[in-house]
Amino acid sequence: MPEFVLEARGLRKSYPRPDGSELVVLQGVDLVLKRGDTCSIIGPSGSGKSTLLALCAGLDQPTSGSVRIAGADLAPLDEDGRAAVRGRHVGFVFQNFQLLPTLTALENVLVPAELRGEADPELGRSLLRRVGLEGRMDHYPAQLSGGEQQRVALARAFVNRPAILFADEPTGNLDAETAARITDLVFGLNAEAGTALVLVTHDPELASRTGLRLRLRGGVPVSE
Repeated sequence: MPEFVLEARGLRKSYPRPDGSELVVLQGVDLVLKRGDTCSIIGPSGSGKSTLLALCAGLDQPTSGSVRIAGADLAPLDEDGRAAVRGRHVGFVFQNFQLLPTLTALENVLVPAELRGEADPELGRSLLRRVGLEGRMDHYPAQLSGGEQQRVALARAFVNRPAILFADEPTGNLDAETAARITDLVFGLNAEAGTALVLVTHDPELASRTGLRLRLRGGVPVSE
């Protein structure tokens, strides 16, 4: 594994307007992380937080700048190539869980590993036990509370033993007590796995738990 699991340098993202001008949503952003580093991306709505996460995770491509994940340069890769890098090195947790409704909790956890042809049901069970769902493995998402669904999503994020975890408002749809439990699980699992963490959040308390905080305003990094 290279020294840096994420190297995002000089990122800029813009979109053409009908009048020929540009709408710049992100510019001049650098983010470099090693395994075990934790970073929160903070700022008001519309500041470019989710755009930055999408670029760093290879879900979108920058207008200019470069992104490397675990040493792999994303620029020359097509979508299949970027998906392969994500499958090997990246875990995701989203605000809306993104579980497949026709699969059980265990089957949802195993999806990323199934896509790689490396599904290990015992690892999936172990992760679900770790997040406190040993009695809910055969339940479907509709049979689970919001907090339980997010715990399934968190277990799924670690099933491929990622080098980096991207979490986009992972507690945004949860009540305060459940959010606190999920937060503890995110940081606990991340520390155990030695995974780098990039966390998009509006919650200052959540952001305060990361080693690095990157504040955006109008798509530009600003001092804390």
